[in-house]
Amino acid sequence: MSESDGRLGVAVRAGDAETVRALVAAGADPDVLDADGLPLLCVAVAAYDGPVAGALVVGGADPDRVLPDGSTPRWRAVDGGSPAVCLALLDDELRLRLPAATRERLLALARGWYETGAVEELRRRTGASGPAMTVRVQDDDYDWVDQVSLGGLVVRAGHGSILTSLEWAFRIPTPVDELIARAVEQPDEDHVNWSTVRSILSQRLSHETWSAVVAHHRAPDPARRRLVVDYLRLRAVMCFDRPDPYEKEESELLATWAAEETDSALLARVLDIFLGYEHPGQETIGLRHAGHPDPRVRREVPYALCRDYVARSLAARAALVTLTRDPDTRVRLSACMAGSRDADLRPDITRALLLMAEDPDAETRGAAVSTLAEVQDLPRAVADALAGMLDDDDLLVRLAATYGLARCDDPRTAEAIERLGPLPAAYEHDHRPSALWRWSRRKANPGSE
Repeated sequence: MSESDGRLGVAVRAGDAETVRALVAAGADPDVLDADGLPLLCVAVAAYDGPVAGALVVGGADPDRVLPDGSTPRWRAVDGGSPAVCLALLDDELRLRLPAATRERLLALARGWYETGAVEELRRRTGASGPAMTVRVQDDDYDWVDQVSLGGLVVRAGHGSILTSLEWAFRIPTPVDELIARAVEQPDEDHVNWSTVRSILSQRLSHETWSAVVAHHRAPDPARRRLVVDYLRLRAVMCFDRPDPYEKEESELLATWAAEETDSALLARVLDIFLGYEHPGQETIGLRHAGHPDPRVRREVPYALCRDYVARSLAARAALVTLTRDPDTRVRLSACMAGSRDADLRPDITRALLLMAEDPDAETRGAAVSTLAEVQDLPRAVADALAGMLDDDDLLVRLAATYGLARCDDPRTAEAIERLGPLPAAYEHDHRPSALWRWSRRKANPGSE
């Protein structure tokens, strides 16, 4: 074993994916065997280390190398039950590269675990009769799975997710209802089964799939309705920069759903998605829910009542005035943000924002001052209020106040910028620091812009 291969083994065991990528790129053998005669990919699989496994595979490690016991790293990954690890070993050409018999064996392995259940399968394998130990673990950056220990064996119970991913990789058209049933067995949006089903359904672009999924929006089980909302939200993201062939149908469906949904938390999410569409019924639905008892619903209402930050009608404007005085802080903020360019609403919005700018909660102050700074034609009293916030303990408040002064070209802006000082790297994509830089440059070089 070369020195670089030895270093690669150390990096794999340490879970250092970055170093693994660098060593493989520099010539280390991604298929090198460890002291037990197993390829390092098996070490990563056994450690449930998806990033390291992925780095090895991208670097050339063979996930289908036959091992002395007849298994392969890919087989071990499926058997181990971690969707993140299995996903690291998948690729677009898998269906073409793997023989049909191998594909069937992998599917049968995942299906067997899933249908039997992790605890019962461990009992069958170990003969142990005592209680199993189950803990929730993070399988990747976003999703969790149960990890089960029994009789000296450990497995992650993500085989439903793995089965779904393999079926999609092998282009098996699993019925939509079956996929949804898998997702809602564990009705948590951060569970691996849920997230995998949601992702794969969104990649199945046929109208048949779309219709079968949205048909569940009237299901008695709220988990199924939540899955439909999640699916539609993900589709909206995926269609952000391309035409959505079902846009009109979706907007009509969401309009009907927003009028019918009785679960408050779900209704708020339906409204959130619905407001991303152009639909003539938005104001009517907003007015319908303006007095809803759940603040989560009322937080969405202002955006239904406005278009381009101006109230759609006199009735909408009256409702917004009421919402600027709502007992819930986030409702008031939503109302102020949604109507921020409506001249007739400006006195009520300004009053509400100034009150929230004095809130003891820094997040509330930051949001209020940020919104206040965007209000058109700030009156002198508001500029004075912003100037009074330049010593706030919260950096976001100070930045927003300084930006507001710059927007109205207040004479105190130069001092405010100097007091603000350098900003952390986290603000490099924020539009406000660049606006302050342009203000300073314009003042130092009149006529430069």
